[in-house]
Amino acid sequence: MTTDNSTHTVSCTIVGGGIHGTHLAQRLLEDTPLEPSDVLIVDPHDRLLASFREKAKSCRMKGLRSSFVHHVGTDPFGLERFAEANERESELVPTVDYPPRPSLDLFLDYSDAVIERKHLESLHRRATVDGIHERPGTTGLRLETSAGPIETDHCVLAIGHGNQYRWPAWATGLDEVEHVWEGFEPDASADRTIVVGGGITAAQLACALSETQSVALLSRHPLEWEVSEAAPPWINWEHVKHNLHTLPPGSSERLDLVSDARNTATVPPYFYEEVADRIDDGVLTLSQGDVESATVDDGTVRLSLDHGLEVLGDRVVLATGFEPVFEHPFVDRIAERLEMVRGHRGIPVLDDETLAWRSDDGRFVPLYVSGALAMGSVGPYAPNIPGARRAGDRITAAIARRLRRPGNDGVDDSIPTPEPFD
Repeated sequence: MTTDNSTHTVSCTIVGGGIHGTHLAQRLLEDTPLEPSDVLIVDPHDRLLASFREKAKSCRMKGLRSSFVHHVGTDPFGLERFAEANERESELVPTVDYPPRPSLDLFLDYSDAVIERKHLESLHRRATVDGIHERPGTTGLRLETSAGPIETDHCVLAIGHGNQYRWPAWATGLDEVEHVWEGFEPDASADRTIVVGGGITAAQLACALSETQSVALLSRHPLEWEVSEAAPPWINWEHVKHNLHTLPPGSSERLDLVSDARNTATVPPYFYEEVADRIDDGVLTLSQGDVESATVDDGTVRLSLDHGLEVLGDRVVLATGFEPVFEHPFVDRIAERLEMVRGHRGIPVLDDETLAWRSDDGRFVPLYVSGALAMGSVGPYAPNIPGARRAGDRITAAIARRLRRPGNDGVDDSIPTPEPFD
């Protein structure tokens, strides 16, 4: 509803319309008493999943790394049934020692079908959130957005990495260097492109570009091969509780465990044959080392490596990942304004069972977290699709409990302040 002063009022607002936000909206409608008019997805893009679509296009993604049971829908086998109903079983790609994976086209078409069938675009408000404040006298929140204020009883942050891309110092200021996530488009005039990175994004981009030109794939270490983003047991919540939640909330021990468990900068084994074929064809070369300096001479980029060798190309495309979302200015503003607890390296300290962000003084603030921001509680799969499902389990259950309390009056929602962390 909209009040006389143009303030939009809803029960739950989701900040972010990516995979996490889209999945969570369905969970709220299916697993809580909320109606569609009670839920809002605030995202600046023109459609849901827009950022994911753009990044998939930029890095030339052909298929998902996650298995077919991990998608935006709520039925684990919904994508498989969608493929069968549309005679697209061939797009469920067999994977050695891993369940079949969907092609990107199948994944996106199923996502579109889910969004259309459940009318999720009707929940989408195209806007940017500038700040979040507590509403005086209530446990609700007020969001200041580019499309006007929103008052909400619950808010979920599902913001991804917030377009904070990792740029090495040597790449700053060079027109011939661009980041894959910043609207990268192939240059038909380029004879040789240098792709910098050692993970799946770098490998699939290098293979795609090598179909039309020579490519040098430069990583700091030999390519490491891992099927999934982390070991499969980390998808199981009991495993997370036993191994992660026994460590102090917000501690360096938690973040170190999650970082060690994530298969960051790795390439799935099903790329091995394609990479090897490109190398045999002479269109792809692998180089290793840290870049000490970069210069441009007569249109040629020269990367000088720490071991003395150089890599030459017409341009450089960075596939170097994201800056930590914990350090995003938007996260800083929210934490400071609402006085929320932050741990090692600024990681939000959450209630492990509800994923509500803890406040400094133990008062309850109805702010929940999904995605990379929740790694300290959800574990190494937090940024990925399995993490969206695990976060959805916790958040929807917590909101449902609050909604079902008669009148929601006289209930102490405070979360005990955790022990100090290092």
